[in-house]
Amino acid sequence: MDTENPSVPPHAQSRVGANKHPNRRRPDSGGGLVHDNTRHTARFTVIGNHLAQHPELSGLAIGLAVYIQSLPSGARVDIKTLTVRFPEGATRIAAALRELEAHGYLRRERIRVSGGRIVTRTVSCNQPGNQHSDQPKPQSTGRLSPAPPVPPVPPAPGRRPPRPLPSVPHPAHPAPALLQTATDLLVGLRQLDPRLLLSARDAGHLATGVAAWLERDVSVGAVRHALTSDLPAEGLRRPAALLAHRLAAQLPPPPPFRGAGPPPDVRHPLRNCDGCDRAFRAPAPGRCRGCRPDRSEAA
Repeated sequence: MDTENPSVPPHAQSRVGANKHPNRRRPDSGGGLVHDNTRHTARFTVIGNHLAQHPELSGLAIGLAVYIQSLPSGARVDIKTLTVRFPEGATRIAAALRELEAHGYLRRERIRVSGGRIVTRTVSCNQPGNQHSDQPKPQSTGRLSPAPPVPPVPPAPGRRPPRPLPSVPHPAHPAPALLQTATDLLVGLRQLDPRLLLSARDAGHLATGVAAWLERDVSVGAVRHALTSDLPAEGLRRPAALLAHRLAAQLPPPPPFRGAGPPPDVRHPLRNCDGCDRAFRAPAPGRCRGCRPDRSEAA
């Protein structure tokens, strides 16, 4: 990685002068992995095998954790910034971040900054379960002023926790490009109405519903109009719940089946009737419609 870890002891360079490749190992016989290692002396990050070989994390989650641990304090690691850095897309990156948060490699803290605003700060843990609370917090650089975390607000007596969002339809074929288009549509709703600012978790839940609309040949503009038209004038308490209800209640029917169209008209060449010498079009020489035997019998 491209960041030097200050926790590495200074004697890590002691054997470099004597042996340029102290960690190079060769197997006794047979195939398999061979390490051709050179000891790093600058611009490196120490990563534990509990992360690099985690049995439950996806490859994308492990890669994001390694990248985040290599960044300096104060760097931005929100979904939008990571989407610009990596090609996987906002939906897959958000899911990988949720994996890291579930396994303790990331946690989010709410802090108060100058002006009284409350913001969310992401904390990277290089070894979950061993949080050094007695060590000083790293000082913020630039954007956020260091402040103690805001204590959690105790729930009001008798107040229920927020209900889960209503279920949304799912596409029959959830292609990554389709889900990415749906996510981009949801992220852009806040430009039309600031009240439609969605969290990454809510956008991931609603993206499948939008993808189901797009799969039914509904244009992006039509989906956007269905979600943003006739919104209540008063404040929206749960905009994600309203959008989920509209996606499920107003789901359009599947497009009609478009079978093969009628075959194109074939223009046959002109023929002279063998009976009346009248010109008519037919694929082969013969009699016209008026001189055919079956026509005479019918008359």
